Amino acid sequence: MARIQVPDQNRDISDVEEMREFLKPFGIWYEKWDVEGRIGPEATDEEILSAYEPEINRLKAEGGFVTADVINVKPTTPNLDTMLNKFNKEHTHSEDEIRFTVYGSGVFHINPENGPVFAITVESGDLVNVPRGTQHWFNLCDNRTIRCIRLFEDMSGWTPHYIENGVDSKYAPVCWGPSYMTKAEGVAFRSVIDN
Repeated sequence: MARIQVPDQNRDISDVEEMREFLKPFGIWYEKWDVEGRIGPEATDEEILSAYEPEINRLKAEGGFVTADVINVKPTTPNLDTMLNKFNKEHTHSEDEIRFTVYGSGVFHINPENGPVFAITVESGDLVNVPRGTQHWFNLCDNRTIRCIRLFEDMSGWTPHYIENGVDSKYAPVCWGPSYMTKAEGVAFRSVIDN
């Protein structure tokens, strides 16, 4: 289940309604979709897209998305570090980024204009959006595994537009190691949450 951490406020949110209320002013929404019993662990990309066709079609109609795919990332993915380096630096996209996590976990760091940096850790069953133009970056958790449905407005997919002097270097990935640490201004690491 998703959770939100706001490291500079030493805040951790895991209640679904509280998360939705926190995310709303930033144009971000959260949904929980069933995974248990709906698809098997060895489901093909086509089987996953078919199983979630009603939800995908609803999102296409609501958000103007034209296509959906499934991305499979695991430690043995060829050129994994190169791929991850495209998205682990602060950037924006010219369209909404929509991801439903089928398996695994990862973290979206959000650096909004109207609030503090916060992180959304997503796991199996979590759907989140990152609105177009929102400064953010993405990290895998330490098992380096995630399988997601992604929706696109443009068939070519998301192109990252990098932020010069982004703040991504000040924040460690939320789900790596026993606690979340921030690297702000050369100060000793500060634990914000316990596992």
